[in-house]
Amino acid sequence: MNDSYDAILVVSFGGPEGPDDVLPFLENVLRGKNVPRERMLEVAKHYQQFGGVSPINEQNRALINALEQELVEHGPDLPIFWGNRNWAPLLPDTLLQMKQAGVKRALAFFTSTFSSYSGCRQYREDIQRAQEQVGAGAPEVEKLRVFFNHPGFIEATVLRTQEALDQIPEERRDKAVILYSAHSIPLTMASGCRYEAQLQESSRLVSDQLAGHPWHLVYQSRSGPPHQPWLEPDICDYIKALGSQGDIQDLVIVPIGFVSDHMEVLFDLDTEAKDVGRELGINVVRAKTVGVHPRFIRMIRELIEERIGGDKERPALGDMGASHDVCPVDCCLRTTEASR
Repeated sequence: MNDSYDAILVVSFGGPEGPDDVLPFLENVLRGKNVPRERMLEVAKHYQQFGGVSPINEQNRALINALEQELVEHGPDLPIFWGNRNWAPLLPDTLLQMKQAGVKRALAFFTSTFSSYSGCRQYREDIQRAQEQVGAGAPEVEKLRVFFNHPGFIEATVLRTQEALDQIPEERRDKAVILYSAHSIPLTMASGCRYEAQLQESSRLVSDQLAGHPWHLVYQSRSGPPHQPWLEPDICDYIKALGSQGDIQDLVIVPIGFVSDHMEVLFDLDTEAKDVGRELGINVVRAKTVGVHPRFIRMIRELIEERIGGDKERPALGDMGASHDVCPVDCCLRTTEASR
């Protein structure tokens, strides 16, 4: 076993696993946020349409199983633990379990591809609070770098996108438009991170490997008050604008901002966006998230090996280079005053 790190910690968002979980889960998610209760109840209805179960927890179990197999076959053979921000298994409980198992130092894989407050810094704050709750002997936790331009993420996304394109009749396929979709965030949050720039770069890198399809980056799932500016354009608004042009037959939606299927993917894309397309006579195909694609799972192993080995070669495609291992103090702040 490697003597520098003795465990892997998968850190994720969490989701309800039954109807009774939905409101307590959403209250956890929205605690301290300026989101009207009416909006929370509206989102709760989305979950209830799917039996009160978010797919994210089951998909995280599948990812962990796949990664365990990958590490057993190729090394490093490290145990994997799992902790969520908003629902069981919660991070404080997981870190206590790790402490009791004798874990001293762990590498954390966050199930978020891009740098933002909610996708990176907040998870680091969650871990710090969990360590404080566990107290003396809580394991050290160091995060793996963000992987928006790692060859493994880009290759897996290209393959998922091509699978979706292949569902379009061959005679129309070349004219299909690709929409890369990610969760919108407030402009005040976006100003303190590289979220938007990284999304643009990932989308470009994927499209560069496809056959010249026109593409656009769009956003979804905004939840703040109407007067607060968030990243745009909204995906449904954008589909309507494309439909008004009258010459769009096929759209492929690539949920590039999501590692696995969240409720935002099932409802905002598979339900709302597809409904808009259907009303406009546009065929909408949604690409799968990278999930447990073998190339994506191998990428996680490669990131682990890179950190353990202190590799000087840190694979990254495009113009932005490999991201940092240790986040700067002012990284991914929430306010407009934050430095980029």
